[in-house]
Amino acid sequence: MRRLNRKKTLNLMKELDAFPKVPESYVETSASGGTVSLIAFTTIAFLTIMEFMVYRDTWMKYEYEVDKDFTSKLRINIDITVAMRCQYVGADVLDLAETMVASADGLIYEPVPFELTPQQKELQRMLQLIQSRLQEEHSLQDVIFKSAFKSASTALPRREDNSLQSPDACRIHGHLYVNKVAGNFHITVGKAIPHPRGHAHLAALVSHESYNFSHRIDHLSFGELIPGIINPLDGTEKIASDHNQMFQYFITVVPTKLHTYKISAETHQFSVTERERVINHAAGSHGVSGIFMKYDISSLMVTVTEEHMPFWQFLVRLCGIIGGIFSTTGILHGFGRFVAEIIFCRFRLGSYRSTSVPLPDGHTSNHLPLITDNSIH
Repeated sequence: MRRLNRKKTLNLMKELDAFPKVPESYVETSASGGTVSLIAFTTIAFLTIMEFMVYRDTWMKYEYEVDKDFTSKLRINIDITVAMRCQYVGADVLDLAETMVASADGLIYEPVPFELTPQQKELQRMLQLIQSRLQEEHSLQDVIFKSAFKSASTALPRREDNSLQSPDACRIHGHLYVNKVAGNFHITVGKAIPHPRGHAHLAALVSHESYNFSHRIDHLSFGELIPGIINPLDGTEKIASDHNQMFQYFITVVPTKLHTYKISAETHQFSVTERERVINHAAGSHGVSGIFMKYDISSLMVTVTEEHMPFWQFLVRLCGIIGGIFSTTGILHGFGRFVAEIIFCRFRLGSYRSTSVPLPDGHTSNHLPLITDNSIH
């Protein structure tokens, strides 16, 4: 009884088989079929390798939302070298809330030679080359995000030479915490002093002939300091053509949350527009000589997330590749055989053209002669 039930179950399962098997004795192989199969297997292998490379790679996903955090402080990371002595220049920040942040709150004035060493010049040239490529190919920014904390620091290496060159410049470096509103970070002549209507710089004791606001921006960033991230102004160098010259940088800061497989940090990206002009009151070009960085905070926040293809999606795409190639090559092979059979059939029919057979009474017959056993013998 049990055996009978098993046989019924097996017969039922056989009837439900959606993949019927054809006996090998009924399968006909051909050279054309083998050639198409070889092409199909080669294509499948190539596309599988390419798909695996896509599976191993990651990409950056950008999401935008309104930034609701306006109470926290904004950190400004600064490393600028000005071609003037430290006692002649002063740096500070003044924001729209008329809050002044003095450089003494986090900046260091270090006397250094303005001329770079060969090793420092090489790094600066590399930074300038990367900046030019980033302006042309924006997709390289994703590569920089992925390599954060993995790449070497972009800061200039310390001087290793023991030259007797006297310091003729001032390196201003460190960080400041400012309100999260628009502001103006500037470096100009004289030290800053508080003022009821803002602030002022003691520039009366400095001669105009000593003004030289040629400068080099080794690093400028906003937010958390992340090694390996290259910012738009890193490696910038400006040479003043006149003593009374103003350099202006208009910066738009965008809060950014960065989530990769290496790090998770809150930083800020920014875009910048540069302008420089000579101060000449007689010609109508008014202002103050110095370096002015006017920044504004964007109301949008960008979340950059590194994503990876799920394994199940890789399997689905792989099955689609294999099944699609087999189906497509089978259709093409069948269509090719159909066309070839039509052509060969017409060729064969053309070879059996009607022939003229003479008859005893002088007439001719256009019919093919019958083949009999006697004619064969």
